[in-house]
Amino acid sequence: MEYVVNFTWDNEADVWTATSKDIPGLVLESGSFDALVERVRFAIPELLEFDNGAFPVSLVFTSERHERMVL
Repeated sequence: MEYVVNFTWDNEADVWTATSKDIPGLVLESGSFDALVERVRFAIPELLEFDNGAFPVSLVFTSERHERMVL
């Protein structure tokens, strides 16, 4: 099974936010992209209730960050 996780940068809060249409209840934040990837990896089994043994899943991480510059 493949799950898509979307990362969006919040300029005002200085954090990445992780959400997913495929994983109900997934809403996590972190100032570090890599730390957020790890948090998502640990949260998914609990959110999807995969506590009865190994179940292979594929995660697709997408990211979006918009920056405004004054030239």
